[in-house]
Amino acid sequence: MKKTIVLLVLALAGGLLQAQDFEDTLRTPAAVDSTLLGKDILGVIGSGVKVNQSQAVRAAFDRYVARNAERPLSGYRIRVFYDNDQTARARSESIARSIASAYPGTGVYRTFESPNFKVSVGDFRTKDEALKIYNELKVLYPTAFILKETINYPR
Repeated sequence: MKKTIVLLVLALAGGLLQAQDFEDTLRTPAAVDSTLLGKDILGVIGSGVKVNQSQAVRAAFDRYVARNAERPLSGYRIRVFYDNDQTARARSESIARSIASAYPGTGVYRTFESPNFKVSVGDFRTKDEALKIYNELKVLYPTAFILKETINYPR
């Protein structure tokens, strides 16, 4: 009887270990070719690539972007400045100018909500996109943080 119980316990333990190994296998991320990480597909292919598209396709895409630009879109921005002291207005202008010159093409938004002046950066659709610039801005603006906000449609 004792041998049967011991064998039963060992069999169950072995089955649980195999199930745990299977679950660990499922959680393991797929292999990624690190030579392509962070690269643009056209940059990898080379400069000899030429994309041909008709004017009708381009016009349809432009209409699609224009129509969707009016819709509110939920996303993320980085708040780098938030203050209400006497120099807040001048400091917010200065910060907005310096970020706009350091990150051209990234939206910089300076707002006033009584009594605070605020400077926010970016129109990021995912938090991961925001984190890339956030890590750089955190060095200069240690109080910076990421917030969920209605953003402008990407152009």
